[in-house]
Amino acid sequence: MVKLYGGTVGELQVGKRRYWLRWVLWLMAFALVFPVVEVLALRVIDPPFSSFMMIRQFEAWSSGDSRFRLVYDWRDLQDISPHLPVAVIASEDQRFAEHAGFDRLAIEKAMQTNQQGKSIRGGSTISQQTAKNLFLWHGSGWSRWLRKALEAYYTFWMERLWPKTRILEMYVNIAEFGDGVYGAQAAARTYYRKDAAALQPAEAARMAAVLPSPRRYSIATPSAYVQRRTRAIQRQMGNIGGKQYLEGLE
Repeated sequence: MVKLYGGTVGELQVGKRRYWLRWVLWLMAFALVFPVVEVLALRVIDPPFSSFMMIRQFEAWSSGDSRFRLVYDWRDLQDISPHLPVAVIASEDQRFAEHAGFDRLAIEKAMQTNQQGKSIRGGSTISQQTAKNLFLWHGSGWSRWLRKALEAYYTFWMERLWPKTRILEMYVNIAEFGDGVYGAQAAARTYYRKDAAALQPAEAARMAAVLPSPRRYSIATPSAYVQRRTRAIQRQMGNIGGKQYLEGLE
């Protein structure tokens, strides 16, 4: 057996494998624990920015757009008109109070619609959209599937460590309502020249109507589609109980 300084060749190889195994295990442990720490911290800390905000800012810098500015101004849920959270629930996730982060019925419906070759918006819940906007990225190809796996993991822990009201508060504060305009207060000031606390039902419904594609659809100059969708959301706001819906959230 060949002996080298510090041990035999076999012993060195075993030691090297153990070294790399320890590193892999530590990385895996970090990957599992770090998101939980993030979610736990943001239960009580209001984020100064989101992942999507950073990505949009880097996009502007990389394109040489020096005039681009993010508009973001956090407001606690009690300082936002209840019409807006009701509008986004009516528009995006009417089973928000019932599911644990994943709406199986919405996913199945989206899959059926996709199989029929129709245009769909997907089956993501408000919880999943919050996880994506706050921590992750859009992605394409393999990175999109990685993002979806991480999105599910973040959503799982958000639903267990945050009350529903915190998830909703986070969503209405980091959702993009126009290019570079993030959150209820920034959107209310930009498009209606008022604070988020003063939003009326029709205004809140129009804000929710552009959420599928806030850079394509405009709150300031709503297209016929946005106007139709605004009216539909207002009807749904009444159907789910209006402001009383929020009283049932924990």
